[in-house]
Amino acid sequence: MAVRSVQTNGPGETESLGAQLAGALREGDVVLIRGELGSGKTTLVRGAARALGVSDPVTSPTFSIGHRYGGASVTVSHLDLYRLAGLQDEDPALLADYLGPGRIAFVEWPPDAEGELDGARLRVTLSHQGGDRRWVEVHDDGPAPENHRSPSENGGES
Repeated sequence: MAVRSVQTNGPGETESLGAQLAGALREGDVVLIRGELGSGKTTLVRGAARALGVSDPVTSPTFSIGHRYGGASVTVSHLDLYRLAGLQDEDPALLADYLGPGRIAFVEWPPDAEGELDGARLRVTLSHQGGDRRWVEVHDDGPAPENHRSPSENGGES
């Protein structure tokens, strides 16, 4: 597992970091994002979504489970599980429309130790550093082989 730590100095830099992270993602990948309220989780996702071809406004799904956006070659899922204590008591199909083939999912506030999210590609933690500065730690668990296919197998370009 590779770990990378970065300080961003404003929303633009946090979005740029999201775009950089998106460059390494492939369909089926899941990115878990943790951080205090207002730490830049949605800003990071917005940058990643833009890099993946999303042109619609990317907003926090705080009052719903998630949003899905059409990207250039994948659906970008943005989930916020803040209101859930865990997934064990939820309908197993709750996440089905957001995860899996043809999708890249960004999950804010993931419950701890949930099997549905065990195969996450990246784990990102954002922390306030005063003003607009954020400390971002990225843990890259590497690609899950069953989730990755070459662009020709996907029928599109990367």
